[in-house]
Amino acid sequence: MESRVLILAPYGRDAKVIESVVCGDGVRCVLCPDAPALLAELEVAAATAILTEEVLAGGLGDQLRDYLARQPAWSDFPFVVLATRQASRRSQRARASLQELGNLVILERPVNPETLVSAVRSAMRARKRQYTTRQHLSDIEAAKHTVERLNAELETRIAARTNDLASANDRLMREIADRERIQSKVVQGQKLEAIGRLTGGIAHDFNNLLHAVNLNLQFIIRLATEKRLSDYARRAKASVDRGARLTAQLLSFARAQSLLPRLHDVNAMVLNLQELIEVSVGAKVQVQLDLCEDPTWARLDGAQLEMALLNMAVNSRDAMPEGGKLTIRTRLEETARGGQVVQISVQDTGCGIPETLQAKVFDPFFTTKPDGEGTGLGLSQVYGFAHQSGGNVEIHSAEGKGTTVTLRFAQARHVHEGDGIDTQASPPGSSTPAARTEVLVVEDDDAVRQGIAEGLRLLSYSVREASDGESGLRELRRRMPDLLMADYLMPGMNGAEFVAAARQLYPQIPVLMATGYADMAEVERLVGVQSVLRKPFDLETLSTAVDAELARARG
Repeated sequence: MESRVLILAPYGRDAKVIESVVCGDGVRCVLCPDAPALLAELEVAAATAILTEEVLAGGLGDQLRDYLARQPAWSDFPFVVLATRQASRRSQRARASLQELGNLVILERPVNPETLVSAVRSAMRARKRQYTTRQHLSDIEAAKHTVERLNAELETRIAARTNDLASANDRLMREIADRERIQSKVVQGQKLEAIGRLTGGIAHDFNNLLHAVNLNLQFIIRLATEKRLSDYARRAKASVDRGARLTAQLLSFARAQSLLPRLHDVNAMVLNLQELIEVSVGAKVQVQLDLCEDPTWARLDGAQLEMALLNMAVNSRDAMPEGGKLTIRTRLEETARGGQVVQISVQDTGCGIPETLQAKVFDPFFTTKPDGEGTGLGLSQVYGFAHQSGGNVEIHSAEGKGTTVTLRFAQARHVHEGDGIDTQASPPGSSTPAARTEVLVVEDDDAVRQGIAEGLRLLSYSVREASDGESGLRELRRRMPDLLMADYLMPGMNGAEFVAAARQLYPQIPVLMATGYADMAEVERLVGVQSVLRKPFDLETLSTAVDAELARARG
């Protein structure tokens, strides 16, 4: 194909005459009826092309010009142009068309056949030298890649030998460091416990700040008459929402976040988490879901379940450095007492865990990862979450065959209204409160209290305010409000103590507890888990919570 001679002479018998002169004696000619056919053959391969000057009369076509511009560095395609004898100098346009061809030989007609044959063979030899240059360049590039590969292999062997020589010293250093590591883990545990307490206090204050900013931004959004001002407030509120999520993540890491069990469809949670898991484990790991067809309702903290699944998925990724398959499976399992539990398992095809280490995997700070690549808290958090939720966790693993971690939670057979299923909140003001419905807000932070009070007034409630538990009790003795809304961490008596005192005055008073962070076990026993409102919250959440609490009180 690379030795062909292309002929484009579309007028009269020029093409046949040229073919009869040039072709033969090992030269193969291809007659092209028009310019597109010539271009198609050029894209395949050729040694040279013979053109009559008439085909260039309209200027060099864009496609041919593009072909010439796209030639690689080694290529300079030769053309032989049979020109018409000119009585005078060619026009500027004709000269430009010829010059655009670049590498060409011009023969004026009538041309001697031997001259034509000589010109064609000269062009073919020039093209052959170009192809030889191409081959040389290709050989050089291949040799370069070979040298690079050999260098890489040599470096790998050198690194392996270096590692072998260093391994003995590393083992000795690890034995020396074992005692120091155990001591450092004890210190680390004490540090984490202190960090947890510190984070809890900071989170409460930070959530109060976020809460005040969040509510005031919502007031601006609702009351702003200028769209630009409303847009500014919405963007600022989005940043507040990100800050709230960051605070929740910090609390979860410190293991200081109380569980808020709600009814959740486990299958739906796994489906919603699939994309995040796929991003976390990377492209080398194939994520497969095998979900139970039956309803899988369970009462648990959804955020903590998502974190547990992510922890297990990341552990599986680390066990499959070369890639593999990660399967998340849900099932309903019969118990000995005739009930059912929701089973969630995370299975990988990784390296597995030695049997002698499996009893330790849930211990705090224990990790099978290389030094510095794991805290040893991931599965410990999973274990704590499962048992705190009334379930359990177990692990099955075999070296070289992978690992399966299974969580079990009691199945929630019936879904009742108000059980905490995630639904879209009603917009504020969607249900109009009864006239003179009064809410007593007890909050020590002035900015937060004013924000909540203003929000309730915006929702058409009557509001009284108190800055601590003692002043709140004085307000209660004046008269009973329709709803009591209190903070948890306050000077003097805390929120739990204040609610207990309020219930002594009015046993049936509806209570809504608002908090940025606290151990809510005592509060949930007093007011119920459905009556806890987490800061920072927005007007929609506030409206929904107040309406729901008043509806429960009326019921």
